[in-house]
Amino acid sequence: MRKKKIVGIVGGMGPEAIVDLFRKILKATPAVKDQDHLRILIDNNTDVPDRTKAIKEEGPSPVEEIRKSLRFLEDGGAEVFAMPCNTAHYYYNEVKKEIEGELIHMMDEVAYHIKDKYPAVKKVGILATSGTLETKLYHKALERMRLEVVEPKDNAQLEVMEAIYAPWGIKAGKYKEAKTVLKRVSQKLITDGADLIIMGCTEIPLALDRADVQVELLDATQVLANAVVAKAYK
Repeated sequence: MRKKKIVGIVGGMGPEAIVDLFRKILKATPAVKDQDHLRILIDNNTDVPDRTKAIKEEGPSPVEEIRKSLRFLEDGGAEVFAMPCNTAHYYYNEVKKEIEGELIHMMDEVAYHIKDKYPAVKKVGILATSGTLETKLYHKALERMRLEVVEPKDNAQLEVMEAIYAPWGIKAGKYKEAKTVLKRVSQKLITDGADLIIMGCTEIPLALDRADVQVELLDATQVLANAVVAKAYK
């Protein structure tokens, strides 16, 4: 009997987020030799349309491309699936029907993690794309845990989007200016009462780290990695 399940990762949203997730899965795996690690299949499907544009009805839906990736991974033997893109979870209920295996839900895992590990936290700040915020993906999961959400106001959210999408931003592989912007927005969230801040876009941890913020900074990608390992070994 196989002791661990095969993992499938729907990638391309963006490509560096896959590398970050893969590295964090490796670090989270209780391995002492090569054979202890998980078998992981990755589909770096860069044909998946931009999720925020789709939500805003400014671009095509990503659903069919995500479905293609899930089918491709399941055909390859994957049993536990992860999407290292927070905004893509807006389509979670649509795409999970495509597979028989388990598709991990990032927001639920993050909400459970906060409630379990940070019981004193009452207000949670969120750094994420406008698509993630507008669809209330984190709001719904956190409010089920009786946690209050603090999100960037007005121009601060535009700054977050620029830090991710601008030619000087994270998707372009440039982190220095993005870090400065994200630190500034994080401080505004703290001023508005956030006890903890979620990096709710899988590309934000590429630019921002714990030393940059005065409160606990939670990496949703790390939570996803931990969940992948737990479910694959379960």
